[in-house]
Amino acid sequence: MGVVTPIYKSAPCIKKLEKPILTAADMPYDSVLVFNAGVNKFNGKYVMVFRNDYGTDPERFLRERCFPSTSLGVAFSDNGIDNWEVREIPLMDSNITKAETNDQIHRFYDPRLTIIEGKPYLCLAADCKRGIRGCVAEVDDNFEKVNVLSMSAPNNRNMCLFPEKINGMYYRLERPMAMYSDDAYCFDVWCSNSPDLKYWGDTKHMLRHDKMPYTNDKMGPAAPPVKTEKGWLTTFHCVDEDPTRGKNGWEPKWTARYFGGLMLLDLEDPSKVIGMYKEPLLAPDMPYETDEGFRQNVIFPGGMILEDSGEVKIYYGASDTYECVATADVNDLLKLCLD
Repeated sequence: MGVVTPIYKSAPCIKKLEKPILTAADMPYDSVLVFNAGVNKFNGKYVMVFRNDYGTDPERFLRERCFPSTSLGVAFSDNGIDNWEVREIPLMDSNITKAETNDQIHRFYDPRLTIIEGKPYLCLAADCKRGIRGCVAEVDDNFEKVNVLSMSAPNNRNMCLFPEKINGMYYRLERPMAMYSDDAYCFDVWCSNSPDLKYWGDTKHMLRHDKMPYTNDKMGPAAPPVKTEKGWLTTFHCVDEDPTRGKNGWEPKWTARYFGGLMLLDLEDPSKVIGMYKEPLLAPDMPYETDEGFRQNVIFPGGMILEDSGEVKIYYGASDTYECVATADVNDLLKLCLD
């Protein structure tokens, strides 16, 4: 379908690859869509925990309007760009989850991977009978077992953890879905903290969805923040909606477009936004983002790594179909937020 209007481009400092870095064709098991991964460096390797939807095709999806199954896969790379080795067995699978929880939890998905004090943690969304719940979980060093530490009340999701304690507390960004607020459809970014990753509180509102000049719909956190001398650099996702847009994917009509945004948070109080890029950091502008896939014109960042060289790798799902990466220099990203 091509780029929808109004036309937006990714920030000039962003470099994208000519193709995605992980797709369903790379999977050793049933797979249709591979996207929205959490990525980090751990024990000398780049580790990716990705969402894998499977068990359908475009025609069946149109009949049933859902994916029967979702798993979380694990892949490893030496450089964080290519030659990803996908583990033969998923880390989690929705069919097993349903059996173990008496069908109360339908699936876990959209992982965010953070390393805190040398230990890996995941933030996950969980579809449950009584709504969507945000989860914080610990993972063993071999990425073979997951232990869920806490689950939010419905409806809350898009959580990501900060990679270190701040003033003795763990922090996370989150996106509760306040359907009965004054705004009626108020999907904003919030910040909470915890003494132990289990009990969360001191929740503060951070960023309104209607403050972005390039969106007219919801927003929420994206990749876990990275620490810089200027502040916590972090991405977010936001959406513009236009009912005149056409098919744009498998469904009869897909009218949303997702962007990746960029903001800078205070080092001592990460609930304070101290810098913001007023244009999209990542916009759908590559063929695999605009012309292909399940839901075209969707960008969803899930991982961000600051290298010693100053290069920043930003991992994102494209078209709810592929996992991709973009790069930029950290100083250029900070300049975007502070100019």
